[in-house]
Amino acid sequence: MTDPIQFDGQVAVVTGAGRGLGAAYARLLAERGAAVMVHDAGVDLNGLGGDRSVADAVVAEIRAAGGEATACYEDLTVDGACRRAVDLTLDRYGRLDVLINNAGLLGHALIEDVDPELFSRMVRVSVEAPFLLSQAAFPEMKRRRYGRIVVTTSGRAMYINAALQGLTAYSVGRGAQLGLMVSLAAEGDPFRIRVNAVSPVATTRMTMSKEAAPMAPEQVAPGVVFLASAACDFSGVILRAAGGRFSVARYAVSGGVDFAREAIAPEAVAERWAEIAGEPGTASGIL
Repeated sequence: MTDPIQFDGQVAVVTGAGRGLGAAYARLLAERGAAVMVHDAGVDLNGLGGDRSVADAVVAEIRAAGGEATACYEDLTVDGACRRAVDLTLDRYGRLDVLINNAGLLGHALIEDVDPELFSRMVRVSVEAPFLLSQAAFPEMKRRRYGRIVVTTSGRAMYINAALQGLTAYSVGRGAQLGLMVSLAAEGDPFRIRVNAVSPVATTRMTMSKEAAPMAPEQVAPGVVFLASAACDFSGVILRAAGGRFSVARYAVSGGVDFAREAIAPEAVAERWAEIAGEPGTASGIL
């Protein structure tokens, strides 16, 4: 039997935890013993507004169930917000063991129609914030020689057959997380800091299609909580999770063709393209 996964004495930060997937992660972490910093600025899908009751509601729910949680309302588009969120966690709980970068924005527009201000907000939330939060958390994790970081990606950014028109700005943010994951994993390895990614599908306010059968965020949360636990002692994995089904996405590299040091013409590459490409790896679905 696998030992129970518990977080007693540990502290977790979950961004975008006031709704949907983030709220499901926060609740399950608290249920398993973690003190959770529930971050949510309470903004709309375009990053505007600021409703503190969004984070407060999840904190109240966790406390009512006997867990420990604190709300953080930082707007991740504002300079210094990520550092303040980590400092608040350390001031309140004295440690930081888990960081789940879940927050994101969804702007739907063809690339020529993307509003520059919206794109800037999306980059700040989906690219800069995970980097800056990880940067702020790393010294504490290094000091304790332990840490777990989970970033969020999407099949929309990974597979051509899952890409959709109008989601280029969104995909930029989700695709950037893969570079962050592998680099943080390399830097964190000597300190037992493990970094992985989740590619989730659930029915939330960010769901593009309202016609598909509902998929509960709670069906994704167990996989993310595993990645956030001491039971996960590996890095660099992309966990696909949707509707209770879990799988792992990997990059595939073909055998290729070695032209050695001979002069190579573009026509030679074209002529031998089938050999260069090899058997293409396939990935289906929208994860």
